[in-house]
Amino acid sequence: MALSPVIVWFRQDLRLHDNPALAQALAAGAPVVPVFIGSPDEEGEWAPGAASRWWLHQSLAGFDASLRGHGSRLVLRAGPALATLRRLIKETGAGAVVWNRRYEPAAIARDTAVKQALLDDGVDARSFNGALLHAPQSIANQSGRPFQVFTPFWKHVSALRVRDEVAAPAGALPAPARWPASEALESWRLKPSIPWDHGFYEHWQPGEVGAGAALARFLHEAVEGYARERDRPDLRGTSRLSPHLHFGEIGPVQIHHAVQRASQGHGAEVFLKEVGWREFAHHLLYHFPHTTTEPLRPEFGRFPWADDDARLRAWQRGRTGYPIVDAGMRELWATGWMHNRVRMIVASFLVKHLRLPWLEGARWFWDTLVDADLASNTLGWQWSAGCGADAAPYFRVFNPILQGVKFDPHGSYVRTHVPELARLPAEHIHAPWEAPPAVLASAGVRLGETYPKPCVDHKAARDAALAAFAELKKGG
Repeated sequence: MALSPVIVWFRQDLRLHDNPALAQALAAGAPVVPVFIGSPDEEGEWAPGAASRWWLHQSLAGFDASLRGHGSRLVLRAGPALATLRRLIKETGAGAVVWNRRYEPAAIARDTAVKQALLDDGVDARSFNGALLHAPQSIANQSGRPFQVFTPFWKHVSALRVRDEVAAPAGALPAPARWPASEALESWRLKPSIPWDHGFYEHWQPGEVGAGAALARFLHEAVEGYARERDRPDLRGTSRLSPHLHFGEIGPVQIHHAVQRASQGHGAEVFLKEVGWREFAHHLLYHFPHTTTEPLRPEFGRFPWADDDARLRAWQRGRTGYPIVDAGMRELWATGWMHNRVRMIVASFLVKHLRLPWLEGARWFWDTLVDADLASNTLGWQWSAGCGADAAPYFRVFNPILQGVKFDPHGSYVRTHVPELARLPAEHIHAPWEAPPAVLASAGVRLGETYPKPCVDHKAARDAALAAFAELKKGG
């Protein structure tokens, strides 16, 4: 007697390697029906942004090709998840649905309702952790409460055993006798109608193959020097794995074991700590779901944020007059990504120099980053604004000039992304307004014309921010 098919509901786990849900389906020995459901309306206000949709299109196409290499295919359906799964169960005669969990608030609520409804229907519904080293509900401090500071969190998590990788299918996936119809990927219109994405293709190879190549490059070229070079945006010292991780084209368990096999040095230790920050972000979001739009520290609900559309647009467009800030924002627009050190610099500039709400920054990053991840985005912005867990002290205001000098000492990063300053010598490129007129003229720079003057004075903005934060701190 033929076994009933198993539907594998893929989401942010678009890979064959180390995929617990897929492994569970294959272990049953039944036909496997891989499915991806497009249901952005179920994501709440954090439906995928434009850059994420671009990546998703490429990733789905690549994953379908990988499945076809194993005699299978990816069935695409759009619509509410539960109704769509029920239709597919009816069409295929499936007796089970398996998936890997997501840990964002809207996804948890949706998945919980879907699982219960399917169980009530008599369908075997199971979910697995394929996204994190350890499920967030399994981690607690000695008081049984969530961690809110990274160092004790990571000390606790580092002592736990990371599970072994799950093997990828070696041969063909068992196919159903008849495939259900699939919608055409192009009909989802995930790619932009106006081709602002041309730079993305030069910088990224979405998909499981691209993820493996990025990891291999990092382990071969950069892991040993990671501790020294990770803060240098002018060097290729980071892994650039973040979008692959977000879409599940590679999992943290794979990365953990690959790094440990490749190196036991300080660079590997520091890199795995960065993977730990991703774990911490998901831990916080799971336990404090309101933080996607509200500060974890409630006193920040009365912080006197400014309201200045002109300055917000200048920041978004890389026209603040501070070269390291503008380089970062233009890198983001051109490539869908920004170096992590520069993310901290531009975030600090928005919330402290301009005193504009951190949520404005979070929403802009959400729409423009190919690695837009709700947990990491929320943690990063609340850290910069001083209103979240393990937050930067309120008196830490990054000096964008000194940050540029320290982390882009030759000006290479600025020259790449702010070409109108390319001919300025390194000693002036991070503060062109301080350059002698003859140097500016020789470089073809006309402040206020070819490149903007600073939109705020650093010292005055810093003093105003410190005053506002100090007033909040004392409860005034």
